[in-house]
Amino acid sequence: MTQQLPTLELAAQVSRIEAALPQTQCTRCGYLDCRAYAEAVAIGVAGINQCPPGGAQCIARLAAITGRPALPLDPVHGIEGPRLLAVIDEAWCIGCTLCITACPVDCIVGAPKQMHLVVAEQCTGCELCLTACPVDCISLVNVSSNASGWAAWSEAAADTAADRYQFHQQRQLRDKQDNDARLFALAQAKLVNLAAASSITEPAELDRKHSMIAAAIARARAKQ
Repeated sequence: MTQQLPTLELAAQVSRIEAALPQTQCTRCGYLDCRAYAEAVAIGVAGINQCPPGGAQCIARLAAITGRPALPLDPVHGIEGPRLLAVIDEAWCIGCTLCITACPVDCIVGAPKQMHLVVAEQCTGCELCLTACPVDCISLVNVSSNASGWAAWSEAAADTAADRYQFHQQRQLRDKQDNDARLFALAQAKLVNLAAASSITEPAELDRKHSMIAAAIARARAKQ
């Protein structure tokens, strides 16, 4: 059942739930990120037992916050396990940068056509880089021995992961804005002297292209 909570109370509960999650941003819960899962739990559309990285301790935390009974971890979302670290096999890495794009905490460094490296202290073991790699050169290693779930994690690590994910989102937004600005400037430059920028010489076709570019610029301005 969904919960009908006052707006301020609901926001506070979402924050408490989010803080109880390990912040791996792995999406294994079925939601885009830890915040989205916290919101779904708060309104009652998601169970409190959908976070494999947090495991049983995370379920206990969410039960205490929401007042719902603790349940076993839902196997649909995975099993509780140790903290994992992504390791890239440099002999097979082709430098495609797809893992860099997939990493939610920007812990993979490298450049196109160059070998990539995982910064171990920042990796959350989210596994998202595994499916992104087209040559299967990334593996996961156990870095917490027999400890699993929250016992393999820490509040400090979760706080760091949350901060890095926020930075990742801000960087993605900034990159998109920069790219949009670049394309906007390019379109404007072409519009100034379309005849010189195009191989088209037919006046009617030039007019049609001019109208298309002008309309695209107008749409871009409207979104700003």
